[in-house]
Amino acid sequence: PYLNREQIVSGTLAYALGAGKATISTPYWYAEEMLADGRGRIVPFQDPNALADQVIDLFDNKVERHAIRKKAYKFCRKMIWKEVARSYLELIGEIKREREQRPHTIFHPKTLQFTASELPQPNLDHLKLLTDDVGILQHAEFIVPDRTHGYCTDDNARALIAVLMAQDFISGDSKLIGLACRYLSFVHYAFNKADGRFRNFMGYDRRWLEEEGTEDCHGRAIWGLGRAAVLSKSDSFTDVALNIFNRAMPVMIHFSSPRAWAFGLVGIHAYLKRFSGDSEVRRVRSTLAQKLFDLYRANATDDWPWIENTVNYANAKIPQALLLSGRWLDKTDMIEAGLNSLEWLVRIQTDPKGHFSPIGNHGWFSRDGNRARFDQQPLEAQNMIDACIEAYMVTGDRKWIAETQRCFDWFLGRNDMDTPLYDYSTGGCRDGLTADGANQNQGAESTLAWLLSVLNIHSLPDIEAVAVEGVDTE
Repeated sequence: PYLNREQIVSGTLAYALGAGKATISTPYWYAEEMLADGRGRIVPFQDPNALADQVIDLFDNKVERHAIRKKAYKFCRKMIWKEVARSYLELIGEIKREREQRPHTIFHPKTLQFTASELPQPNLDHLKLLTDDVGILQHAEFIVPDRTHGYCTDDNARALIAVLMAQDFISGDSKLIGLACRYLSFVHYAFNKADGRFRNFMGYDRRWLEEEGTEDCHGRAIWGLGRAAVLSKSDSFTDVALNIFNRAMPVMIHFSSPRAWAFGLVGIHAYLKRFSGDSEVRRVRSTLAQKLFDLYRANATDDWPWIENTVNYANAKIPQALLLSGRWLDKTDMIEAGLNSLEWLVRIQTDPKGHFSPIGNHGWFSRDGNRARFDQQPLEAQNMIDACIEAYMVTGDRKWIAETQRCFDWFLGRNDMDTPLYDYSTGGCRDGLTADGANQNQGAESTLAWLLSVLNIHSLPDIEAVAVEGVDTE
């Protein structure tokens, strides 16, 4: 029994109660709280007779003594370590959910309004760091390549596009053609001639982890090969890309994934810019474009102009494919569908403060639900940039130039967390935006999303408008 009323904690008392012991104490603050509601008995300070009386009484009253013990034991169950840990986890979960709904910015960078001369230049340093003699590795731990997860066709197909585009902006880099050959070689090896499909995941030991990749993987491979056929400055390189493209493209008409159709259509349109007389490819383009358009018409409503009941990943590739197809097939209804869905994506991914805020991958956005705020992925910003550029090409409306920069600014820090994703020091891009800030890993997909975005903006004939017009976010 303590003699000081202001005693606020007692390990001895806590252990006694936790062990289910009938306890008698003086009325210091901690004891009054812990022994309330019949969990023990209180005696006055400096009164040994009262203490003795309570001890004797509890020895004489077995039922009362056991009742006190039971109450004390039950009360202290929430104090044992595993329950304390559980309560911390619940609190952390509650804070995380609140943070995702109402994010708090980490810091406020300087204004991002930049002139054309300040538009970041393409920097392939981190891309090269992620690439070995097989291809580009999927993941990184911070900036260090992580060999644990190996490689995938998805990333190598996109890396192929990036390095071929970079040829026009990075002069004197003798490694570019070597990188392009490495990525094309990976895609070539990924193609299974027996069934006309691409494998996707390969371990670091160079063993395929599957015999058939997803339809989306196949679509991205077609996208990469179609762009390569146009961007390549080597006839031999082009011939290899065309050989795979022509053997892998026909199976796409049997696919059911709308994103695979969209990826494939972007690659097919690129191919047809150079080989417009290929009637078989034109037939596949018409088939896939009609499938995508029919899906849109079957599912879209005035308040939900979308192909599915959920908005999830690589969303803007859908309107981009519709716009491309409508433009080259001369179908105004297809163009209208692309514009309607893209304008809707802009609305639902615009924060009240005016900046771009892509759908998060922790729950996505369903027709009857709330949109997930985090984690936001660089892939979504890149796809929106591609689609907005295509909308500008189709309509000539300069609002799409502004939307292009608004999405591009997400990489540079104009986002929900006021946190830059692009790393000027490495040339890499952080893997996403979480409720706690940027994911500091700089993997292949995010770095390629950044590179394709900055390269596409540099490719615009109206690049100065993109750089200086900016977006009114007030």
